[in-house]
Order: sequence, then structure tokens, then C-alpha cells
Amino acid sequence: MEVKIEPLKGFTPQIGHLVSQMNYARKTTLEAVSGLTTSELDFIPNKEGNSIGALLLHIAAVEKGFQIEIFDGRNPNEQEMLDWGSPYSLGEKGRKNIKGYPLEFYIAKLEEVRNRTLQKFSMLTDDWLYENRLWDNHRSNNYFIWFHVFEDEINHRGQIRIIRNMLSKE
Repeated sequence: MEVKIEPLKGFTPQIGHLVSQMNYARKTTLEAVSGLTTSELDFIPNKEGNSIGALLLHIAAVEKGFQIEIFDGRNPNEQEMLDWGSPYSLGEKGRKNIKGYPLEFYIAKLEEVRNRTLQKFSMLTDDWLYENRLWDNHRSNNYFIWFHVFEDEINHRGQIRIIRNMLSKE
């Protein structure tokens, strides 16, 4: 397997670079959780921590949130908040509501969300990446925001690896 950042068929060159990076981040996230059981996915390392399952669903929720904000141009509706609020905010809600699911559930959610991102990206141009927008009270652009999506995933993948390491010592 080659691991490169390069233009990808079906995307403009810069969007292809972004997708290459997002794909690699996802590949390594999936490798980090490969073979985990439901009880391992539900393990919470401390009273303030999050489970691996919750972190996986959070990764999907962050991307879903940006899809709604950027692609749909709105805030999440009531149903989306019911579906994605706990994994987006994590904490006590996440510890209470995100448990009992097999790895396939989380992978399906990650794929469902990512497929929409890729479908939308295939219709956009490189110029779109550099369009200005306000994000978290900062001047930004679409490129940075989508970089942040996989940056957040990489951060939580690190947490996942630490928790998985803790599991092997249990």
C-alpha cells in the first residue's frame, strides 16, 4: 500500500490532498480499534474519561456537525441533536448513553458520515477550500475547518491507543 498525499481521481487537486490526509487518519484510527470487543469499547478508564466507543462516535459527530454547518448552512435540528448531541459533547452524557455497541456499529457510523463528506467534496472546487468563514469566533476558511476534522480524529486516536494499552494491562 502506498501512503501519499496526492490528487485523487474524482476530486480537484487540493481537495484530493485533503481527502488523502483524511483517509490516512481514518485508516490508522481503524487499525487502532481493530478486533476490540463491545466490553473493551465500553471500558471507561476513569470517572471523567470517555470510552473508546464514545470517542469513535465523537469523531463521527464532529464531522457530522461540520457537514450540517458548512454543507447545509444551518445549525443541527432537534432530531440531529438527539442523535448526535451525546457523542458530540461526550462527558457524562456520553458515558451514560454510548455503550453496548459492537465495533461494526461505530465503523458503520464513521463510514456513513465520511461518505457524505466525500460525495460533497467531489462536487466542490479548490477555490471553495479557501473561501473565508467564521469558525469558533475566528476568521478561517473551509480548508482549515476540514483539516480540523481529521486533526480532531488524530487527537482522539491517541486517546484510543492509550485506553487500549490500559486494557491490555487490566
